[in-house]
Amino acid sequence: MAGQHDAAYESFVRRRFPPGTTYADFAPHFTAHDFQPRQWAQLFQRAGARYVVLTTKHHEGFTNWGSPVSWNWNSVDTGPHRDLVAELGEALRESNLHYGLYHSLMEWFNPLYLADKQNDFKTQSFVLKKTMPELYDLVLKYKPDLIWSDGDWEAPDSYWNSTSFLAWLYNDSPVKDTVVVNDRWGRGCSCRHGGFYNCADKYRPGTLPEHKWEMCSSLDRLSWGYRSNMSLPDVMDEMSVIEELVQTVSLGGNYLLNVGPTKEGMIVPIFQERLLALGRWLDTNGEAIYESQPWRVQMENTTDTVWDTSKGPVVFAIFLLWPRDNVLHLSSPIPSPGTQVTLLGFAGTLEWQMQPGTGMLITLPYMLPSPLPPQSGWVVKLEGVK
Repeated sequence: MAGQHDAAYESFVRRRFPPGTTYADFAPHFTAHDFQPRQWAQLFQRAGARYVVLTTKHHEGFTNWGSPVSWNWNSVDTGPHRDLVAELGEALRESNLHYGLYHSLMEWFNPLYLADKQNDFKTQSFVLKKTMPELYDLVLKYKPDLIWSDGDWEAPDSYWNSTSFLAWLYNDSPVKDTVVVNDRWGRGCSCRHGGFYNCADKYRPGTLPEHKWEMCSSLDRLSWGYRSNMSLPDVMDEMSVIEELVQTVSLGGNYLLNVGPTKEGMIVPIFQERLLALGRWLDTNGEAIYESQPWRVQMENTTDTVWDTSKGPVVFAIFLLWPRDNVLHLSSPIPSPGTQVTLLGFAGTLEWQMQPGTGMLITLPYMLPSPLPPQSGWVVKLEGVK
């Protein structure tokens, strides 16, 4: 667990940095020299994103804006000498993307927090002097569309004063009519109370949840932050990202995909490539994803290769593997004589017939033979089925 003495981390620091290096010594290296918020916004837009969440402060307490209660430990006083929260927000809003702010309630090394912890959270010095002033400051300054809270699990919500903050947020704040929050507001809160549920990082429900939820994943399978020693097998491939998105949306979830930028403020090319590949897929197949609803069946034939979504009377069957015989078997939709079937991205309608017993057999367009398996994820649009 980060924040503790870990032999592997300690030897990593010893090998790379002079003796006596402290965490605070890293701040000047965080320059954000190459950070161009408009380029980020353009990349996220081309990736098909509708909202973007920035880490304003993680568990180590450094703030990416000039927090009035984080003297000399923020991106304006040290490191980049820039208000990164403001700059990205401006660029995203120019691109009509919704802006979410991630904020950690706790701070591993803050003496005020450690003192409250020592007192079994019966004192609240840290909350009153640090956490709450920062949360109010973020809302009043940047008017976020979403607050992604984290770092709550060691203490109950009564320690964090979560309910009074949320009451203000929803009743009196400048974003009261538009803001959305997640479910990390105190020990035992996750998956039980919140605007939308995260439940756990990389959470995958087995069946359709009753409450709106979000799947939070990371392109680097081993880290949420950038690592100089990341190698290609550690990075999710295009097919894995599409599969994760499709499964999440079929089960009524939103998909939040993390990329860790470098200390210079760059999103490395391999991450850009994956995001743009996802965007190209959505350009063709987004009709089955955006503003869709879970259908009465989420997964065909209990396989995990065909997933369903719906929009009004229209059903979309998203298949992750191209069938060898070019015939797609769907057991759940009940067709009628007027049923029409199309493949997103292809002109014309597709032939189909009743499957003996139940469902449909759909004849797909002929794919040119290729030594490589074709790219993942196609969508048949079904009109006039039940």
